[in-house]
Parts: sequence; structure tokens; C-alpha cells
Amino acid sequence: MAQQPRLAQQILRNCFRELTNPLPHPYPFPMLNRRRLLSGAALLAAGTALTPEELIAQLKRADVDPEFVIKNGRIRQSIMGWCFRDHFTAVELAQHCKALGFAGMEGIPREAYPEVKKLGLDISLIGSHGFAKGPCNPENHDEVVSKLNEAIDVAVEVGCPSVITFTGMSFDGMDKEKAAQRCVDTWKEVLPKAEKAGITLVLEHLNSRDDTHPMKGHPGYFGDDVDFCIDLIKRVGSENFKLLFDIYHVSVMNGDVIRRIRQYKDFIGHYHTAGNPGRAEMDDTQEINYPPILKEIIKTGYNGFVAQEFIPTWDDPVTALRHAAQLCDV
Repeated sequence: MAQQPRLAQQILRNCFRELTNPLPHPYPFPMLNRRRLLSGAALLAAGTALTPEELIAQLKRADVDPEFVIKNGRIRQSIMGWCFRDHFTAVELAQHCKALGFAGMEGIPREAYPEVKKLGLDISLIGSHGFAKGPCNPENHDEVVSKLNEAIDVAVEVGCPSVITFTGMSFDGMDKEKAAQRCVDTWKEVLPKAEKAGITLVLEHLNSRDDTHPMKGHPGYFGDDVDFCIDLIKRVGSENFKLLFDIYHVSVMNGDVIRRIRQYKDFIGHYHTAGNPGRAEMDDTQEINYPPILKEIIKTGYNGFVAQEFIPTWDDPVTALRHAAQLCDV
């Protein structure tokens, strides 16, 4: 039953979007019809849905242009799919992203890759061993190597430039220097294959401060200091091993975001976004000023992907996505 109000809201959101903001044909969703409107009305009886006035007001939030699509394209915007999995399938999200002018997607099931690519979107990042089981713990060595090698093969197959990696979680009795060296040695073991294939491994720095949600922060994560992660990257010493600079996580743990982008520009291979605190939309409820950060990224000469990785909290997740795209199209 909990899904019914959400479905009713989604149907009605789409209907009122079509009524208040007609999109040029062809648009990758069915147009408004009596059956869809009646379906929404029927489901509405099962739970609470937004009024038309609330839906229209949502479009005005944070000065969202209801007709906005990405125009400048100086930032190659991507979307991290897991953030929207409670709202859309991967292909549905891809259709929205295509309509908004996004360039890529990541964090989606691999079986969705063919349909996503058919829409003209790139796969911007390939997942591997996950943040919990990393090379800092010797128990994870074989699994990390195997999954990184597999991810490199997938990246080559789908034409993706990067594979993500992590340090993993600290553990009882861990010696920090030995753990750091295990990370370096493990990555060096995999890198010849990545270098030969032209694939970049990107190490993500994660915050360990936020313990309110399993994906807003990661208490115990070994690589929670971005400066330490840069040191690991320098020790690896390969052009195919770089930093995934997650602006949200850096803001939480280290701050001084623009200065660090300037300082580490030669070591950055990928970016993620989100509002802080809360890892929600990048609106006026959070503290990061994104436009100057994105302009600084452009100044560095970076031409890779910047992936939106916020967890939507607005009533209409498509409007939230449109707002993020608009904010970052500097």
C-alpha cells in the first residue's frame, strides 16, 4: 500500500507537468490521456497526493525554470542512479536525463547499460568492489583485485573511461601505514591492465562524520581525509590512478573546496555533487555554493564527468533533477 500514494503522485506529477509545461515531440514518455488521469485519481483514494497548486509551486522552488534543459554543456553532467532508485527504474531515469540534456549515467545496474546507451547517454563510471571491502584489509585482497579486473573489462566493453575504487573500512588492530601500503600495492597490481586498456581507476574519498544514514556518511572509512587520499595516489604514481573528488564528502570532512580543487587538479579524475548537510538537493537549505565551484572546475581544464549524487527530498524528483542540472550548467 505504501507504494500506491507514491505512484499516484508520480502519475499526477507527470500529468500536471504536461499541462503546465508541454514538451516538444518526441518526448520519451506517454502524453497525457484520460486513462492516465483516471488512474492517478483512482490511486489518489489510497493515500495522500499533492494538489495541483503544490505541484506548480514545486516548479518554482529555488527558481527552477520549468523549461530548462542543459544548454552550455561546459560541465559534462551525469547522474548517480542509486539516489533515484526509489522513484524510477534505471531506464526511466535515463529517459528523464536524456530529456534534460545529461551526458551520462553511473551507479545503475549493468543490465540497463544497453538501453541507456541506446538513448545516447554514456556510462560515466563503473562500480567495482564497494566501499566497505577495500584493500586496506588483507582479507579483501583477492576479491578487490578480481572485481577491479572485472570492472575494467566492463569499462572497455561499454566505452566508459573510469572505474571506482575505495580504501575500505578500518578494522581492529589495523596499522595505518601497513594498511596504506597494502592499498598502494593492491592498486599497483591491477594498474597494468587499466593502463593498457586506457581506463582510469578513481579513488573516492568518503566522509566518516555523518552517521545518520548509511549513504550520507561512512563512519570508520579508512580514506576519510582527502589529503591522505592524494598521498596514496602520489605513492601509486600512475596517470591512470586518480581521485574521485566528491564535493559533498570533501565539504563535510575537510572544507576549503575551491582551494583543494586548485591544489589537486592534476590528480582529479571524476567529481560528485550533493548538498551539505544532508546529501540532498543543492538548494538554499545547504551550505555549499556550487556555481563558483563548477566554474573553478572548468578553469582547471577538467573535461570529465561531474555526477549528481544527491538524494532527492523534493516532492517531485524530476524537478529536483532539473534544478541540479540548471545550477551546474555554468
